[in-house]
Amino acid sequence: SGPWMCYPGQAFQVPALPGCRPVLKLQCNGSKVPEAVLRDCCQQLADISGWCRCGALYSMLDSMYKEHGMQEGQAGTGAFPHCRREVVKLTAASITAVCRLPIVVDASGDGAYVCKDVAAYLDA
Repeated sequence: SGPWMCYPGQAFQVPALPGCRPVLKLQCNGSKVPEAVLRDCCQQLADISGWCRCGALYSMLDSMYKEHGMQEGQAGTGAFPHCRREVVKLTAASITAVCRLPIVVDASGDGAYVCKDVAAYLDA
């Protein structure tokens, strides 16, 4: 396994994490996330390689924006009506930490729990 498995167009396709969508929406709006909903999300993330978890979260967030006909980062309507762009990004980036699932941050194999690259990637 390695980071090359996660790039779009490769044989490995990252799922859009349907179980994590309600977690992101609830957390972003300040609502409590039911344990069963969080467990579904964490299980879906656990099934993804540590190399690919942040990319999967980015893909999920991107698809949520696109489903609502929004450009990336546009806030106040659609998928996240009560969330500012920064809050949406930070919330998505922290789902791995909420699930206590490590991510691999670079080629040395160093790990972390928060997807800093999700927030950076959405700024691009």
